[in-house]
Amino acid sequence: MRNTEMAKLGGLVGEWATKISDAFFLEPPGTEVPGTTRIEWLGESLLVAKSQFGGGGQARSEMSLVLGRSDANDRFVALYEDDRGVCREFAMTFDGEHWTMTREDPDFHQRFIANVDKDRILGRWEASEDAGHSWRKDFDLTFERA
Repeated sequence: MRNTEMAKLGGLVGEWATKISDAFFLEPPGTEVPGTTRIEWLGESLLVAKSQFGGGGQARSEMSLVLGRSDANDRFVALYEDDRGVCREFAMTFDGEHWTMTREDPDFHQRFIANVDKDRILGRWEASEDAGHSWRKDFDLTFERA
């Protein structure tokens, strides 16, 4: 039986064409990196999102998210990992139109902020080196339903 609160994330399930753009670390300015993302259920209470980026002269990279929920704490959680060996935990919110993931770790703070439509997600990743007093955009991340 599907977890009632997790069922609210069901609209994310599917195949997505993704794109990284407006990234401070990509040269030359204006460079876009295409990718794909597949989001699917793992059992009745978890979602797994697997993304691949690269091609067109850009290095290939992979990342994964496991989206879940702590029923006892009444909150969503996300675990992130990528091919650099990075693993991070994020607090998550999702109301059907807005999706956020945030972490406030000793190394730095990070957040993902997105507007969600049926066939498009427009988001951006940001980071803070001063405990959230100021933020810089890392990159925009766009999802288009494939």
